[in-house]
Amino acid sequence: QLVYPHDFRLTEKEKTSICYLSFPDSYSGGLGDTQFSFRLRQAGGSRDCPFQDDGRYNREAPLTLQREAAHYFGYVYFRQVKDSSMRRGYFQKSLVLVSRLPYVNLFQCLLQLIAPEYFDKLEPCLEAVCNEIDQWPPPVPGQTLNLPVMGVVIQVRIPSRVDKPGSSPVKQCNQENLLPAPLVLPSVHELDLFRCFQPVLIHIQMLWELMLLGEPMVVMAPSPTVSSEMVLALTSCLAPLRYCCDFRPYFTIHDSEFKEYTTRTQAPPNIVVGVTNPFFIKTLQHWPHILRVGELRMSGDLPKQVKVKKLAKLKTLDTKPGIYTSYKTFLHKDKTLIKRLLKGIQRKRPSEVQSALLRRHLLELTQSFIIPLEHYMASLMPLQRAITPWKNPPQIRPFCQEDFMKSLEHAGPQLTCVLKGDWLGLYRRFFKSPNFDGWFRQRHREMTQKLEALHLEAICEADIVAWMKDKSEVEIVDLVLKLREKLVRARCQHLPVKEETLQRVSLYIDTIIGSLPEDLQAVLHH
Repeated sequence: QLVYPHDFRLTEKEKTSICYLSFPDSYSGGLGDTQFSFRLRQAGGSRDCPFQDDGRYNREAPLTLQREAAHYFGYVYFRQVKDSSMRRGYFQKSLVLVSRLPYVNLFQCLLQLIAPEYFDKLEPCLEAVCNEIDQWPPPVPGQTLNLPVMGVVIQVRIPSRVDKPGSSPVKQCNQENLLPAPLVLPSVHELDLFRCFQPVLIHIQMLWELMLLGEPMVVMAPSPTVSSEMVLALTSCLAPLRYCCDFRPYFTIHDSEFKEYTTRTQAPPNIVVGVTNPFFIKTLQHWPHILRVGELRMSGDLPKQVKVKKLAKLKTLDTKPGIYTSYKTFLHKDKTLIKRLLKGIQRKRPSEVQSALLRRHLLELTQSFIIPLEHYMASLMPLQRAITPWKNPPQIRPFCQEDFMKSLEHAGPQLTCVLKGDWLGLYRRFFKSPNFDGWFRQRHREMTQKLEALHLEAICEADIVAWMKDKSEVEIVDLVLKLREKLVRARCQHLPVKEETLQRVSLYIDTIIGSLPEDLQAVLHH
């Protein structure tokens, strides 16, 4: 019905997809308001993002919170109430916030404020809200922002890549004595993991492995809310490692990728997909891992835990909750985690305390797995003394899986993790997954940039006049061109180099040019 701001360009295909994704696609008898989220592939490749920040946000934000280049997130507030004046006897409407940022808590909180007003006052409400949002500062990692909207000030801290993983958000200082007192969100994105994982707590280990290996997985849920929360919880459980596969928190049969996912002629893609329509039980039967969950109910004791069942048991329509898979875990179960969570339930610990416990456990597990890889990767970096000013910087040595496996004997996960099991088998499978590829590319890029930066510093320390003494004009001109290219690259790629280093290199170039004959000087200055 309405897109706001009016100049926001969406293709017809995107509009259609958003329409289908913003309503529950199977009968939901529930009346009232529900909230859920989806993720949508952008039609026609990546387009310019209206917020040009030269990539600063993505460089400083945690990898898991980067702005998406080719996908949109949709955050939905859906209302269904009886209304005899409507042809179908119901008022059904959704307000959807579309963003490239995965700030599920912030945006769902924003919708709780805006949507009820919007259903009442329609477009003027959106216009007023957009005018306020236009005044918000950009999200700068590490900063605490006060965001005024509709008479409320939402206060959030934008996480930064330099935050220590697992540290609790910094207690937000409130020096300005804001009136009214702000609505403080403890996190822009972290879900209540304990509530989301309620029915599968005893299988957390298995689910973590499936996510780590980028296995194709279907989450079948009774509502888009349960489906989207479960998918987002699953993809977040590898933090600080980035989940590099595709994921769809909520997916319908009208989706343009429906055929791609349901075809039996090729293996299912590396994706976690959340669905609610029972029709999917039939069409996605060939997928290797299917998690069927019921409605989430927070009760006083440990909720009924689903069982692991054989895929052949997947009956249509009346399928019972369970994890339908033939997957055998590489690592043994961690009994202590379940005992601690049970103790928490008996002591009526708040859900956020249980979630923190769960998040810490998953973080330690991921770190135990990743630290040996980080150590091995660091050993591939050339020695600093091998970096000389007048030669190209040496190459990073290639990653050799067998060498890495040998290094595990004395520096493996057993140093930081009590879990026993086939860690080697898990690494071998991990090497075949998109998550390894994503991790390796990111690390390799960072190391290459570090080498470039060290090389620039070596050039700064060198005695350029002594070097020029016995060089021909051709060699000197060649050096000028190379140094210029290095400077441009350092600025474009925002290499980790001090500004004074760059200025000294710039000065060097001018010095060298100044020593050349005037005709060459003119050409180079030009």
